[in-house]
Amino acid sequence: MVNVEIKTQKLDYSGAEAYKSLRTNLQFCGEDKKVIAITSCTSNEGKSSVTMNLAVSLAEAGKKVILIDADLRKSVLVGRTKVKESIKGLTHYLSKQAALIEVICATNVKNMHIVYAGPVPPNPAELLGGKYFRELLSSLRKVYDYILVDTPPLGSVIDSAIIAEECDGSIMVIETGVISYRFAQDVKSQLEKSNCPILGVVINKVDMSKQGYYGKYYGKYYGKYGNEDK
Repeated sequence: MVNVEIKTQKLDYSGAEAYKSLRTNLQFCGEDKKVIAITSCTSNEGKSSVTMNLAVSLAEAGKKVILIDADLRKSVLVGRTKVKESIKGLTHYLSKQAALIEVICATNVKNMHIVYAGPVPPNPAELLGGKYFRELLSSLRKVYDYILVDTPPLGSVIDSAIIAEECDGSIMVIETGVISYRFAQDVKSQLEKSNCPILGVVINKVDMSKQGYYGKYYGKYYGKYGNEDK
């Protein structure tokens, strides 16, 4: 098993408390909500940062977590970690070029593993909608407390809806002040068609300095979850 180092994001007090709140809310959804798809409306809303930080937070709480990078078209996860040797990813497994044990990477965060996306395939939607992706999740359910699946923006491609069909719940990440209400509703409707419960929405990149007294107070617990691009 390949070992990789996660470049953990240094969060301020409000950011750290916000992730603890997000983690707690997810746990209160029930033990049957193990496989969680995380998506956004468009790129650059902070989806991958939220997924990574949530995975770290769950692992730090003693949960066994695996993060699957299922954004096969435009992955950024490798750039957020230090990889010292060649690795195989999700596309290798889904195309049967590698066994499951070959694509799971251990990390420097206790209780947390990662499956990288791998090289861009010519048919990402077909791979994600195939039986091998279902078999992957079925196998991982037996080992991990939480499986977080970082999916492509649903407002751009259909991959997220395909993935959500195999998940127990989904989380939408929306950048404040950028995504219109109508666009968010359209994406929400598309996600609902997959019959995957929407567990909640993360409002990302909130400028808490402009929220006044109550904004600063609640920002300690429900503020910005991540500020990176994707």
